[in-house]
Amino acid sequence: MRTAQYSPLLLVGFVVALLAGLPVASVGLNLFVGGTSDTWAHLVHTVLPDYILNSLWLCLGVGCGVGLIGVATAWLTAMHEFPGRRIFEWAMVLPLAMPAYVMAYVYTDFLQFVGPVQTALRDTFGWEHGDYWFPDIRTLPGAIMMFVCVLYPYVYLLARTAFIERASGMLEAARTLGMGSWRGFFAISLPLARPAIVAGVALALMETLADYGTVAYFAVNTFTTGIYRAWFSLGDRVAAAQLAAMLLGFVLFLLMAERVSRGRARYNNTTGRNRPMAGAQLHGIKALLATLACALPLLFGFILPAVLLLKMALTEGDAQFGERFLMLSRNSFVLAGMTAIIGVLLALLMAYGARLAKSGFANGLNRLVGLGYAVPGAVIAVGVLIPVTRLDNWLSGQWLHWFGYNPGLLLTGGIAALIYAYLVRFLAVALHTVESSLAKITPSMDDAARSLGLGQSETLRRVHAPMLRGSLLTAGLLVFVDVMKELPATLVMRPFNFDTLATQAYTLASDERLAEASTAALAIVAVGLLPLIALSRQISASRRASSSSAN
Repeated sequence: MRTAQYSPLLLVGFVVALLAGLPVASVGLNLFVGGTSDTWAHLVHTVLPDYILNSLWLCLGVGCGVGLIGVATAWLTAMHEFPGRRIFEWAMVLPLAMPAYVMAYVYTDFLQFVGPVQTALRDTFGWEHGDYWFPDIRTLPGAIMMFVCVLYPYVYLLARTAFIERASGMLEAARTLGMGSWRGFFAISLPLARPAIVAGVALALMETLADYGTVAYFAVNTFTTGIYRAWFSLGDRVAAAQLAAMLLGFVLFLLMAERVSRGRARYNNTTGRNRPMAGAQLHGIKALLATLACALPLLFGFILPAVLLLKMALTEGDAQFGERFLMLSRNSFVLAGMTAIIGVLLALLMAYGARLAKSGFANGLNRLVGLGYAVPGAVIAVGVLIPVTRLDNWLSGQWLHWFGYNPGLLLTGGIAALIYAYLVRFLAVALHTVESSLAKITPSMDDAARSLGLGQSETLRRVHAPMLRGSLLTAGLLVFVDVMKELPATLVMRPFNFDTLATQAYTLASDERLAEASTAALAIVAVGLLPLIALSRQISASRRASSSSAN
C-alpha cells in the first residue's frame, strides 16, 4: 500500500491557495469596516432593496428556465430517436460560445423600434407609432430570457450525462413492469439525475449573478452594477467592497443550498448494468415536437444571434476595423494567452503535488483554489484592487525613498493585477481539467518511474506531461476563452487607455452603436466556438462508442 510522501510542490499549492483566497478575504473584511462617507447608508435606503429583489427574481427566472429547457432537451437527445437528434446532441452546447451581454446587444438591435421586426410589422399592417404594443426587451424579463438562452447548456450537459449513465438496468426493469417512458422519467431518471441537474442550475445562477454587461445594458439594478457604480461614480471603494461581500454571500448561499438539497440521500448506481439503452423511436407529431423542442433553444440561443452578428459585422461593422481592431485583438490575446499559460502551469503543479502528497491538506488547498470560479468577477476585482493598491502605494514610497523618484503604480498601472484577478477566477477551470486527467493515470506509472531512478520532477516531465498533453491544451483553451469573454473584472481593473474586445463591445453598445459593436462581439463568439467544437466532437464520439459497446 502506497503511503503519503512529502512534496516541495505543497509549498506551491499553499502559496497559490493563499493568493487565491486573499481577494475573498479582503472583500469579507469590509463587512466590518465603516464607510468613509454616508454612501452605504444612502445605498441601503435607496437602491439596495432593488439590488436584492432583482437578484432574487433573476435567480428564480433563470433557474426555472435553464432547468426546464436543459432537462427536456437532455432527456430527448439521450433517451429518444427523432429527426435531427444526432445533430442536436452536440449542437445544443453551442450557445455557451455566446456571452450573455453579446446576446443582449444583438436582440436589442433586432427588436427595437427601428429594428427589422417592428419595421416589418409596420410595413405589413400599415401601423404607426402608438398603434400597437410591442414588448420591451430591455427589462428584467428580457434579461432573464437572455440568460436562459445562453446558460441552459450547463444543465443540458450534466443532465444528459446523468440520464445516459445512471442505472439503465433500472429503467429496463421498469419497462418490463409496464412503466411507460414518461412515468419512468419522473419516477426513476429524474430523481437519479437530481444532483447533476441542481449542479447545472447552480452554475447557471452563479454566472447570472456574476454578469455585468447584460444587466447594465438593460438597466436592471443588481449587485454587479451597484459595485461598479459605487467604485467609479461615487468613488467609495469601501461601499463597493461591502456590496461585493453581499454578492459573495448570495453565491455562497447558492453553493450551500445545492449541498443541503442533497440531504443524506445517495444517488449511486447499484446495478452493474451500465450499458446505454436503445433510444425510444418517436414518430409523427411526437417526433415533430421533439425536434422543435431542441431546435428552438438552439435557434434563439445561437443560430439567430450568430447570423445577425455576422450580418451587422459585414454590412455596418466597426469603422475602425483595421488598426483599432488589431490592437484590441492583441490586447485580448495577450491577456488570455498569458493567463492560460500561467494557469495551466500552476494547475499542473498543484494537481501533481496533491497526487504525490496524497493528503487531505493538499486536496483541501486545491479545493480552496477551486472555489474561485464561483466568485463573480466584480467581487474578485474589488478584492484584488484593495490590497494590491495598498501594496502599490507602499512600493512607490519605498522606491522613492531608495532611488529618489516615484515610478508610479507598478502593479495596478499595468496588466499584472488584471492577470492576477483572472487567475483567481479561472484557475479552477484548468485545475479541474488537469486533476480529472491525472487521476486516470494509474499510480503504478509513478512506481515504475521511481524504480528506474527518476525523481519527482523527471517523472512529471518525462512520464506524466506527455500523457497529459491533450488535457493541458484543453485546460489552456478553456481558460483562454473564459478570459476573452470576461467583462466585469476587465472593466474595473484594466489600465488606463487599455481596451479589449469585450470592453470595446460593451462601450460601443452602451453608446447605442450596436452595429459597430458587432465586430468585436463576433470575434469573441468565434473564439468561444473553439472549445465547444472540441467538446461537441467528444460528445458525438462518446455516444458512438457507447452505442457500439452496447451492441
